[in-house]
Amino acid sequence: MNTTRTRSTPRPDADELRRLAEEAGRELEEAPALEILRWAADTFGPRFCVTSSMEDAVVAHLASRVAPGIDVVFLDTGYHFPETIGTRDAVAAVMDVNVVTLTPRQTVAEQDAEYGPRLHDRDPDLCCALRKVGPLREGLEGYDAWATGLRRDESPTRAGTPVVGWDEKRGKVKVSPIARWTQDDVDGYIAEHGVLTNPLLMDGYPSIGCAPCTRRVLEGEDARAGRWAGRSKTECGLHG
Repeated sequence: MNTTRTRSTPRPDADELRRLAEEAGRELEEAPALEILRWAADTFGPRFCVTSSMEDAVVAHLASRVAPGIDVVFLDTGYHFPETIGTRDAVAAVMDVNVVTLTPRQTVAEQDAEYGPRLHDRDPDLCCALRKVGPLREGLEGYDAWATGLRRDESPTRAGTPVVGWDEKRGKVKVSPIARWTQDDVDGYIAEHGVLTNPLLMDGYPSIGCAPCTRRVLEGEDARAGRWAGRSKTECGLHG
């Protein structure tokens, strides 16, 4: 069931949001994921959303348990695998969330016309900025806090992820309720609750991004080794 939530209460200023984030980060460091999400939902109400790459729906499922009808924001870059779009549609159909799809200002064809084809090969940072970072910044304008599925065990660049932190770039509270989880924790939750997952996870893609910049991971490689393989780039810019 999808519901639309309104934003009518006064919004705290940036200093207040930062204070909330810093206090919660300390107080909730050892808290279970559901408690962290409950704090965020109670604190921010309809101005709190979950973002999802549709790799799996774990955080969306967790959030729906404490805030039924919560907005789940998905970035449709125009370059996704069909399986990723299918996962988004399945989540919207069967979970008690409101899937909000964001799109870039330009279609892929319009971007190709302005910057040339296959910008992702020539300048992946610019491509990510145009198709991910910019659209998310605009899409989050109506929210004070957003949740992610970041985990500390995913890569060295994410090892310091706080469960609640301050997103300086966007001026928002950033919630990572499963930051302390391991892959075993994720797998166990998926199995226990029958959570939707992207079929590509079972086809050699432990980390799923845009199709042109994602490959299967080889045995013994880091889970994110298939993202921008052969480049120094490790993040799209959404989280740093």
